[in-house]
Amino acid sequence: MRIAQIAPLWERVPPVAYGGIELVVGLLTDELVKRGHEVTLFASGDSTTLAKLESAHPCAIRLDPTVKDYAIYEMLHLSQVYEKAEEFDIIHSHMGCAALPYESLVKTPTVNTLHGIFTPDNEKMFAHAKRQSYVSISDAQRKPSLGLNCVATIYNGIDVGGYQFYAQPQEPPYLAFLGRISPEKGPHLAIEIAKKSGWCLKMAGKVDRVDEEFFEKEIKPHIDGQQIQYLGEANHTQKNALMGGAVATLFPITWSEPFGLVMVESMASGTPVIAIELGSVSEIIRDGVSGFICHNVEGCVNAIDKVSILDRYAVREYVSQRFGVKQMVDGYEAVYQKIIAERFSQNGHYRKPVLIGGTSI
Repeated sequence: MRIAQIAPLWERVPPVAYGGIELVVGLLTDELVKRGHEVTLFASGDSTTLAKLESAHPCAIRLDPTVKDYAIYEMLHLSQVYEKAEEFDIIHSHMGCAALPYESLVKTPTVNTLHGIFTPDNEKMFAHAKRQSYVSISDAQRKPSLGLNCVATIYNGIDVGGYQFYAQPQEPPYLAFLGRISPEKGPHLAIEIAKKSGWCLKMAGKVDRVDEEFFEKEIKPHIDGQQIQYLGEANHTQKNALMGGAVATLFPITWSEPFGLVMVESMASGTPVIAIELGSVSEIIRDGVSGFICHNVEGCVNAIDKVSILDRYAVREYVSQRFGVKQMVDGYEAVYQKIIAERFSQNGHYRKPVLIGGTSI
């Protein structure tokens, strides 16, 4: 099967540090190549992939201070893809609304993975293009009132084997927080949980420009280097060590998180997650097995004392069975086949992929 994967240009694929969408796109793309598909990845030029790489910009936009208008590069990026649409059996967009206007201009079908949330503004575009094919990354993410053609829910997957397993937390004990230092991720609540429980908290994550004021006012004054520690932005190895060595990872979000890759990464390290029940949390954590689902800060504080009863081996196995790369790619292959078959039935002239040994090419 000839597949085009479109990643945002904001981060490279896979990301050096923070970048959930780019991590998922990288794993999906490489696994599709390993399965014999002909894949082209449209991403920033500094991306690394087993697929053919094409880019409208040589490096991740976030790291290029000369870029002043991201929208221009996004348009160049998508134009590059859709001008070559005839070369592909299917186009897979991870760009939110951005690719929606292009799909109707070409014969090649597009499937759009919904990585973000719905807003009053983007709902207008989604409603306009509701007949296109969508994949949600959790059931909680869906918004039935929009009437979108959601063909499947496919959970984000990780390479579980790429995470070192920690059978025991490190000494002295601590709690971990990993994620963007922004109000919706709840770092201020993580600090509150740590202070109310008396535990040490180690935090890592990037601070976007839009969140600098929040960091300066709500986070920085609490960082003392002792009980509350901020380690800056962490790469994969550092994230694994930070979460793996923790007694628990805190996930006190304040918004309807569509997925929350940090939860899965923590559990892959063997570390349970204590989370506030919003968005996809109840779909990702198995309460009392891989962590605890709480309703407020007080509930999170109380859950800390119960973490020691959880089996860290069972926590990792739970992730392996439910959120591995294999499960994710199996899901997308099935979606690709379904959409291509439907397009072929509607347009007999459309090239139907040939099946060889159960695999389409």
